[in-house]
Parts: sequence; structure tokens; C-alpha cells
Amino acid sequence: MPKQVDYEDRRRRIAEAVCVLADTHGPEGVTMRDVAAHAEVSLGAVQRCFRTKEEMLVFAVDHVGERVTARMRARLSDSPEPSPGTALEHAATEIALLDGAHRAEARVWLAFVAQAAVSEPLAARIRISYEALQGLLARLITEAAEGGPDSPDGPGSPESSSAAPLDPQREARALLALADGLTSHVLIGHLTAEEAEDTLRAHVVRLWERPRTDRPGQAARTG
Repeated sequence: MPKQVDYEDRRRRIAEAVCVLADTHGPEGVTMRDVAAHAEVSLGAVQRCFRTKEEMLVFAVDHVGERVTARMRARLSDSPEPSPGTALEHAATEIALLDGAHRAEARVWLAFVAQAAVSEPLAARIRISYEALQGLLARLITEAAEGGPDSPDGPGSPESSSAAPLDPQREARALLALADGLTSHVLIGHLTAEEAEDTLRAHVVRLWERPRTDRPGQAARTG
């Protein structure tokens, strides 16, 4: 009988090879022939999985995004009943790829983002990844704002009832942009991973402190 081929496993192996080569040569320097050699499959096997190099790169982008999302969800589920604020901080830290073990993955992701500036198919896939991450952050922000353990005043208190409501989508966009930017700052050595984590933590703390002061009429009284 002919040997059964697990095409999804092969595609993942190819994606891993793309990431290793992109880390060394950048996405533009990746060739299907080099990927085949690194993945220890034939060039024909790569071409049967992906018709073009661009299609292969798009799959690799998805592969990286799925790994980050999977780690983030695993960290949230493994934490012993984290508060919404703590869960949000954990999620943002995973997105920022601050763990030293993920430094190569961070370099690859930024290389793909740079290449996406001149490749609409890559840009489209990265936008989808960002939209999914933003949606998760917005959900965590909503859960905390609705009275999680570390929301400032708890549900139904007089202080919280007079506070200006948070816009979860806007705050999620800001937090995602901050986490994404910190990735670059750590990679080039402008910040340490610890400093980046402290920056994320401070942002989350300010997010929950904001309703205490950002109330309707506050600007008029203090301006």
C-alpha cells in the first residue's frame, strides 16, 4: 500500500522551516528549495502543499499567529482563577513575545510585518491575526469593566455608576499597539523584557484607575 501522507503535519513542518529561514534571511530571502531542504522533504512535496512562495509565506504567518494565540489561551486557562485585570496583563505579555524563549519568533513576526508593507496577501493575513487578538483583549476588558475583582469600585457602586464607560474596542486597540511596539523595543535592546512587562502592567493599572477620574464634566472643572 502507498504510504499515507499527513499533509497538515507536512504543512506545519514546512511553516517551521519557513520561520527558521526567515529569521536568518528575511521572508524575501526564503526559497521553496531551501525550505524543502530544511524541512527534509522534496521540492515537489513543498509545491504540492503550496502553489507559490507567497502562499507558503501566508501559511507561515498564520502558523506563527496560531502559536501565539494558543499560548495565550493556555496561559489564561492554566492560571488559578485569574482576575480580569491579571488575565489581560498575561494576554498582552504573550502578544508582546517578551519571553526569551520566544525571541526568534518575535524576530520572525516583525520580519513578516515588514514584508507585509509590500505584500497585500501577507498584510491581509496579519490584519486577520490582529483583529482576532484585538477581539480577545476587548472581551477581557469588557469582563473587567463589568465588575471583575480588580475593577476599581466593583459593580453597582456610586463611584462606578458615575464613571465614564470604557470603550473596550478602543482600549483593546491601544493595548495591542503598545504590546506590538514593545516587541520592537525589546528586540533592538532599547528596553529589557522586564521593563517592557512593567510598562504593560502600568498601562493596565491606569486603565482601571481611569474611571475614577475620567468622569463627565471633569475636564470642565480642571481645565
